[in-house]
Amino acid sequence: MAAVRTRFLALCAVLFAAPAVGADEYSFDAGQFEKKSFEFGGYAELRAERFRLSRDAALYQLNFFDQKPIAAFNRGAGVLQLEGLYRRGIGSFRFVGSGSYVDDYSGAERDMRAYEAYLTLAPSDRATYDLGKKTLSWGKGYAFNPVGFVQRMKDPNDPELAREGFMFAGGNFIRSFEGPLKTVAFTPLVIPTGDRMNEDFGPGAHANPAAKLSLLYRDTDIDFLVLGEGARSARYGFDFSRNLGANVEIHGEWARIARASKPVLGAGGSVATQTAGASSTLLGLRHLSERDTTTILEYYYNGAGYTEAQMRDYFTFVHNAHDPFLLTGNSTALERARTLQTSYARANPMRRYLYLRVNQKEPFDILYFTPALTVIGNLDDGSTSFAPELLYTGVTNLELRLRLFFLAGGRLADFGEKQNDRRIELRARYFF
Repeated sequence: MAAVRTRFLALCAVLFAAPAVGADEYSFDAGQFEKKSFEFGGYAELRAERFRLSRDAALYQLNFFDQKPIAAFNRGAGVLQLEGLYRRGIGSFRFVGSGSYVDDYSGAERDMRAYEAYLTLAPSDRATYDLGKKTLSWGKGYAFNPVGFVQRMKDPNDPELAREGFMFAGGNFIRSFEGPLKTVAFTPLVIPTGDRMNEDFGPGAHANPAAKLSLLYRDTDIDFLVLGEGARSARYGFDFSRNLGANVEIHGEWARIARASKPVLGAGGSVATQTAGASSTLLGLRHLSERDTTTILEYYYNGAGYTEAQMRDYFTFVHNAHDPFLLTGNSTALERARTLQTSYARANPMRRYLYLRVNQKEPFDILYFTPALTVIGNLDDGSTSFAPELLYTGVTNLELRLRLFFLAGGRLADFGEKQNDRRIELRARYFF
């Protein structure tokens, strides 16, 4: 359908432009509407950060107990991302590669990886087939996606950051109708895991079948999504998105995980794996005002997250283990707590969060400037992250962004026990 629309628009433009061409006032090049056989682009990025550490926080004590104490540190990073797309006949191949160099107090680290590399065959407007490594995007949420069963988690502080995909094979089949049900699309796929294949999707050799059924009913987008039992436990859910007016959109997601597992640290230091069914929910709203103010508000409930009591037990254990370590040098308890950081110290590990982002395009007619504020609040313990930012795009293909992070929270609270309580970041990104 996209190809048909493109040819139709090109034909209309030629017909409307014909009289003007005869008068030698305007010209028209139909070639600008044709898709190029090869496209190449990307960006180069330099980023400088400074962290102010919170030396009384549990995660600082956990990460620095065996290192020289410091009050702050700097981090520098360089990123090069390349994107290419080649089309020939009914096929196309897309590649996204990223290389990075990061240097901070712990040393320098290099990383190179392919985010995407996949082949697409489109024998008709109703069917396409994909094979390779692709970043899939399931869900309607901006900062959180409970139904994102086949993708890596977003960073709520930077939801639009590129993410690495998984190897998969799948298809997409679309039908359009007259009436209230306007479009139906079915997307089946498999994400195989095994030795050297999607190892970070989950353990074991599995096909991991999944599917998405998408409906456009009247003015509402609805998806039904499922992931079969395999490297991850079986899960299913749905999402929706609807425009309530020209400038207001609401969206939501609901997901059910058959068996959600997480390690839980007891008050005495014992570790047990807790497994149970869990449901997660997201409800959000987007609004664009007449003054170009964009507001995104989302409520997120993570049924598989830690309760406030479980997080307090973990932070208490770290504090209680750190003080004796300073006297005896015995780090056994701290090392045990450190092994659980991937669960307890990940982004937004608890259950109830509120996300708010407001950005204003060119306030007071200041061209090319877009200030914004992002607030993430933990509704369980009252701790909060504030991130004001300023974006400047006044130079062609150059984007400059300055962000500040302020973490606020009491003792044994989510944001209050983070390693740092302040951060400043300056990013320069050049697109080509």
